[in-house]
Amino acid sequence: MNKNTGQGNVFSLFKGVPLTRILVALFLLQILLAVGLTAYLSIGNGQKAVNEVASELRHEVGNRVEQNLQTYLATPRQVLRSNQNVINMGLLKIKNLATWESYLIEQLKIFPDALAITASNEQQEYLAVEKLNDRQSLLRKAGKSTGYDLYTYIIDSQGQRTQLPEVIKNYDARSLPDYLTAVTAKKFSFSEIFTPRTEPTLLISASLPIYNSQGELLGVNSTLTHLSQIGDLLQNIKVGKSGQVFIMERSGLLVASSTTEEPFRFQNGKPIRLKASQSGNSLTQATAKYLKTKFNNFEQIQSLQQLDFSFDGKRQFLEVRPLQGEPNVNWLMIVAVPEADFMGQINRNIQTTIFLCLGALGLAIILGIVTARWITQPILYFSTATKDLTDFTNSEDSVVKVQGIQELEVLGESFNEMAQYLRKTFTALISKNEDLKLQVKQRTQELQQEIQERINSEQKLGQHYQVLTELANHKAIFEGNLETAFKVITEKAANALEVERVSVWLFNSERTKLQCISLYERSNQKHSAGLERNLADYLIYFRALVASRTIAVSDTRTDPRVQELWDKLLEPNNIVSLIDTSLWVAGKMVGTVLSEQVDIPRKWELSEQNFVSSIAEIVALTLEVGDRKRAESALREAKEIAEVANRARKTFLGNINHDLRTPLNSILVITEALKDQVYGPVSEEQRQSLNMLESSGKNLLELINQILDITDTESSKIELQLAATSIPGICDFCLSFVKDLAFQKNIRLRAQIPEELEPIQVDERRIRQVFINLLTNAIKFTKEGGEVWIEAQPSSTNEYIFISVVDTGIGMLSDDLFKLFQPFVQVETASNHRSSGTGLGLVMVQKIVELHGGTIHAESQLGKGSRFTVKLPCKKAGESRVSEDV
Repeated sequence: MNKNTGQGNVFSLFKGVPLTRILVALFLLQILLAVGLTAYLSIGNGQKAVNEVASELRHEVGNRVEQNLQTYLATPRQVLRSNQNVINMGLLKIKNLATWESYLIEQLKIFPDALAITASNEQQEYLAVEKLNDRQSLLRKAGKSTGYDLYTYIIDSQGQRTQLPEVIKNYDARSLPDYLTAVTAKKFSFSEIFTPRTEPTLLISASLPIYNSQGELLGVNSTLTHLSQIGDLLQNIKVGKSGQVFIMERSGLLVASSTTEEPFRFQNGKPIRLKASQSGNSLTQATAKYLKTKFNNFEQIQSLQQLDFSFDGKRQFLEVRPLQGEPNVNWLMIVAVPEADFMGQINRNIQTTIFLCLGALGLAIILGIVTARWITQPILYFSTATKDLTDFTNSEDSVVKVQGIQELEVLGESFNEMAQYLRKTFTALISKNEDLKLQVKQRTQELQQEIQERINSEQKLGQHYQVLTELANHKAIFEGNLETAFKVITEKAANALEVERVSVWLFNSERTKLQCISLYERSNQKHSAGLERNLADYLIYFRALVASRTIAVSDTRTDPRVQELWDKLLEPNNIVSLIDTSLWVAGKMVGTVLSEQVDIPRKWELSEQNFVSSIAEIVALTLEVGDRKRAESALREAKEIAEVANRARKTFLGNINHDLRTPLNSILVITEALKDQVYGPVSEEQRQSLNMLESSGKNLLELINQILDITDTESSKIELQLAATSIPGICDFCLSFVKDLAFQKNIRLRAQIPEELEPIQVDERRIRQVFINLLTNAIKFTKEGGEVWIEAQPSSTNEYIFISVVDTGIGMLSDDLFKLFQPFVQVETASNHRSSGTGLGLVMVQKIVELHGGTIHAESQLGKGSRFTVKLPCKKAGESRVSEDV
């Protein structure tokens, strides 16, 4: 029979709990209940009182700030309204500002808060009185009386001008911001806050448009006020011990503060508006940042808000209220009060309570532990030792020490010996088993990882090899069908790499931009084209591509090489990783192949980079095949066109030779007979006509001969008869040939030919034709009394000889020299608009010189003459005679 049933049921709740802890817990439970309830009620009541006091204080301060602001901003309205009343009563005329000067001076004295008062009208008149100091003011006026120039005067307290005016020409006050603001608003309104250039402060202007009874605009009346006065008002308001008040615009710019901080800072000597979030005062800065985070946009604060936040681990009470009732004044008034201003004494009382509770709790714990150990120490020794015996991971040996009971002492000694033996045995086994488990686990993980990586790598390489093999054997690539080939390449590359987009980009003809020829999007299986990237917009990106040839970017958000592409191209498409490989054809970069990964950043493996490079080589190969196909097609077409043209030219030349030369020779023979009076007497007038007819016929025959000669040279029909020829002999013959022409213009001819020149192998008749043509042109373009000469000089190596025809003629511009050797083209100058001739002479000269393996070069200076230099190879007389068929 169990005599302790009731007791067993109660203590069954503590099954497994050490007796020492049970006894200590019972002692502590009573203390904790009493202390905890007391502390909870004390702290809760204190916090509630603090919240109520803080709410009332910040609300009262906010009311005072709002009242002061309303009073401050009402002053400009009163000034302008009073001026309008005076105008409505007819005491002042807005169309005549001459009567306003003394009135504005007196009004500036009545309203000391105003910095300046201005008036301007639609007649371009302007009058302003600005406070300079306590005894002086500035008067600015412009209008018809000043020639619409702005005059500035310094006036004393009596309104007398004491200094000569400063003048600004063509001044029109209607273009000023306060005038335009009033006209646009069509009612009383404040301007934006601004910083003047003359002094470090913040200003705001108020403007009122003036209309007549018919609603026509007559002018604008404005005031200018310092905002530093608002800061003075805020500094006079006490907010607890360390609270603050500041005003800011909804843009975040600071207007005024109860601290000594100015709402602006200096940059390069100029005052710049200061944002509240950048304030030097830590509480102001933290408050602005908290409001920005909470509301995201200050425009969302449309009503009074009472908030609190933590700053430096301390709670701060806030009240934010927008300023209502003033046009264009969109300000927020913010009151910040630290909780510490109210919690000083309460915290000290709470600390005292906590210390007393902790002291009582500590005393209870000590008493409980001492009592429990006195009762349970013998039992606890055996309990601990038994538990340690089963825990062989414990490195410390448990020793049972029992004193006072003989049986327990003997049992304790036996227990200690057995425990020591078992611990040594099991410790050795456990250590060895753990080492084996750890080694097997590590090796298994390494093998699994290596096997998986090798499998993945082999799968990717196999897939890449299969794709490259398919592309290499694709019909569109061998045929140069770019559109089909690029679609196949981009689609297979995207599927093999498992990326969202693969595209091919090529430079335009000017190489100023990249154009997308083919883009494949894997998610919707769509092909497109037409995108463009200007080279000038992405210089860093293109330079990196040219330098590296392949750009592998794992994270486009941080890689500097693609930051230029982030805002417009990468972020909108959520492209987080990419590989871009440049295309090179014939040693020249012609475009890129771009692979793009979306959503999840990706680290590109070396095998993937090699695969993309192989894709780029296939694209380049496709371009080369396409270019070769197009070149072959164009070559076939050109060959066919050339054959047709050659046949047509032969037919045309035959027609010229038969249909033109034969009748023209008959005309010349008949003309010669008529001149010789074979058919009867000829009058002087008829002889002149016959001379003109004969001259025209000879010119036409010469033109036909030159055309046929040029055609023969181009069709390789001229055969040079090379023979040993004396250079001095050629020069003397050519000078003798043109001496009559030179004599008619009183032009001096001369030659500078070294006597030791050896004969060279040339076609003498053709070379004479060259220099006769050059000498004739030189005489033709040289004025009377000028000079023309021919000179020769061998090169330093005696491989070539240089023969020049020089004149002191009219010359030409260097820009016109390239036209000289074009068929049927003559160079026109200011002194010689167009000379007689066909424009084929120099062309024929160039052809003959080139047939001899030489060149011709022209130099000229306008008004100072020209020099034509022929360079011929020195084929000396000792060499065998050659007949060249070009």
